[in-house]
Amino acid sequence: QVQLVESGGGLVQPGGSLRLSCVASESIFSFHVMGWYRQAPGKQRELVAHVTSGGIINYEDFVKGRFTISRDHAKNTVYLQMNSLKPEDTAVYYCKADSFSGVRQGVYWGQGTQVTVSS
Repeated sequence: QVQLVESGGGLVQPGGSLRLSCVASESIFSFHVMGWYRQAPGKQRELVAHVTSGGIINYEDFVKGRFTISRDHAKNTVYLQMNSLKPEDTAVYYCKADSFSGVRQGVYWGQGTQVTVSS
């Protein structure tokens, strides 16, 4: 069973930075897409950014220029560097991995990590 474990959340002041990590239990080459989502209280879960196995990256407009998604294949890890954080970025951040074929076909989610932006 594939496991994704997020870490790096916490409390930060507006304008501050955090780096989230998502460690997969197996090689991230197994996944066609890996991404970060977030869910604020009372709101639906939404995409933040994702990266395909071919290296194509997409950011939602509300994080463009502030967040950066990256991968370290040797560490089976996907990162989300978050800069210039705003109170509206407060949410639980989830890592997601999609595999469209093969023995690992499916959608996998981590347990989430809380990010709170507040003074």
